[in-house]
Amino acid sequence: MTNLLIKTCLPKDKPTTDPRVRSCAGRLSGVVGIVCNALLFVAKFIIGSLSGSVSITADAMNNLTDATSSVVTLVGFKLAEKPADEDHPYGHARFEYLSGLAVAALIVVIGFELAKTSVGKILHPTSVAFSVPLLAVLIGSILVKLWLSLFNTKLGKHIDSTTILATAADSRNDVISTGAVLLAVVIERLSGLKIDGYVGLLVAAFILYSGYCLAKDTISPLLGESASPELQKQIVDLMKQQEAVLGYHDLMVHDYGPGQRFGSLHVEMDQALDPLWCHELIDDLERQCLQALGVHLVIHYDPVVTGDEELEQLRATIGALLSGIDSRLSFHDLRMVKGTGHTNLIFDIALPHDLSGQEKAIKKALENALAETHQSTTYYLVITFDKGTFFGD
Repeated sequence: MTNLLIKTCLPKDKPTTDPRVRSCAGRLSGVVGIVCNALLFVAKFIIGSLSGSVSITADAMNNLTDATSSVVTLVGFKLAEKPADEDHPYGHARFEYLSGLAVAALIVVIGFELAKTSVGKILHPTSVAFSVPLLAVLIGSILVKLWLSLFNTKLGKHIDSTTILATAADSRNDVISTGAVLLAVVIERLSGLKIDGYVGLLVAAFILYSGYCLAKDTISPLLGESASPELQKQIVDLMKQQEAVLGYHDLMVHDYGPGQRFGSLHVEMDQALDPLWCHELIDDLERQCLQALGVHLVIHYDPVVTGDEELEQLRATIGALLSGIDSRLSFHDLRMVKGTGHTNLIFDIALPHDLSGQEKAIKKALENALAETHQSTTYYLVITFDKGTFFGD
């Protein structure tokens, strides 16, 4: 069923980063979610009202929230499909993240309301009317939600959508919460213990936690999180395919929504190479990155001096010294400017965030070490610290 829906509803001749493909996937997830959750809400609300169970009613309201969330997801994916315009040159793909944030807000509001209702039931407990239809609705709900979770997991992985994967996780959580409600009904039937309000409170807490996790996942890309290690490696592997690229550093990726990622990177090449040839190679690399990874990459060309024995020795010495201080430290753009009384060494150091504040100590350690190993020459270090900037070797 899941494979049939994906094959039927999603375009087959376009990449999953294409806005039209993502819009179709969002539409499919939204429509399926609305239909299933609306039916579950009606069935549970009727059974919950007739039986007097606040936990079943709470579970029904959770399904209503899920149906509303599906509507928001549907609208979000549709808006994200809009192409770039004069006011939004990077497109509208972040609407997908905003829809996830709206879903999280709805979940949190419903969770608070259900918690209030459950506390009232704990303070004033009443019996739950046990019936076969009640059991049938709860068991049916677990089966439907289990299928929804599997369906959205496969669909979300297919297009790499955090929003749809969050919907899958929410359905999985619903399986657990409905199972808890079913357990409460069975326990009261067998033992007479009125734990309906307590289970309703647990369900409400579960809903609140789900809302928090979803909000966290959607706020992070909106704030501007760094490129994932997987994407960094893919870009670096692309650079390594070219022998002319001697090094790379200062990789930054800006995420404007799925399929709308823009990045910049510095690559080092021998200064003796023809600049026009280097420019052509960089153009090819940028084109390959867009086609293979969906990243609009702008590459900055850094010419480096090769074949200078003194500079090569200094490069090896500085690299070894930095590794001795902290294995994560690395440097780039080493330049040497000779004067009459001293030589300036100008370079950048990529500094991890947790080493911030230790710049002076690192510089002092390098100066002392170079003074001991190169006593015949006085080196002045001119260092720029790039905090948290990615550096390749």
